[in-house]
Amino acid sequence: MIPHVRRITAVCAALGAALTACGTAGGGHPAPAASSVSASPSSTRPPVLAPGPGGLTPVFQHGPRTRGKTVAFTFDADMTADQGPRAASGEHFDNPGLISALRALKVPATVFMTGRWADQYPAEARGLGTDPQFEVANHSWSHYAFTADCYGLPTVDSGRMRADVERAYTSLRAAGVPHPMPYFRFPGGCYDQQALRALNGLGVTAVQWDVVSGDAFATDADAVTRQVLDGVKPGSVVVMHCTRSAAPTTERVVRTVVPELRRRGYRFVKVSELIGQSGGHR
Repeated sequence: MIPHVRRITAVCAALGAALTACGTAGGGHPAPAASSVSASPSSTRPPVLAPGPGGLTPVFQHGPRTRGKTVAFTFDADMTADQGPRAASGEHFDNPGLISALRALKVPATVFMTGRWADQYPAEARGLGTDPQFEVANHSWSHYAFTADCYGLPTVDSGRMRADVERAYTSLRAAGVPHPMPYFRFPGGCYDQQALRALNGLGVTAVQWDVVSGDAFATDADAVTRQVLDGVKPGSVVVMHCTRSAAPTTERVVRTVVPELRRRGYRFVKVSELIGQSGGHR
């Protein structure tokens, strides 16, 4: 989830066991038009980036810097395929308090949800998938990495990458998310050309970020707050998490950062709006 921030690499070594998730709100938008990802009417289809050479899956990192002070908060709803026993023993891979804070503050957001998380929390996934304040996107089914050496995460074989993404869409819909977005976030944020090629033809745009909150495993909310406020620029995409067990400070950070960014003139938008502002280009 935080591939290019060296100062938090030490804590990220535990990502394979603990990168986790989100709560009780959602967003309804059409899904990508390809393969098992059903199309919606063109008049309502959400914006995507144009594929790269040879149909290569496009990657989006941030919106235009010259289209006003907009910022997109994104939250990864992580649960890996092997974490069922931990959930059964009482570990929380959701954070209803954070979602309630976003609602109270009227902050739209994009939630990248793993299919395994949706299987574990179908009622919460359904809530997220039917609340227009939010939009739900794909974060794989297993939350296994699509490259080697990705913060200790187990890896998905290249021949199974596409199926893992498709399975996630199946889980999202089965949980009650009617229109998951045509956006995909690589587990750990790790990808290479092979991974991008594996998803060719699915109709998804891979969504990264340009601001790392540092909330994963953080205990100092003030430090996370400073990192977000120092990093945000017009068009930024901020990556955060909404799990009580692995990102316990995030609700406090949001409650502090949101009013300050608004004081600075920023408007909160979903990822789809930033991609729309890009006009289909990276």
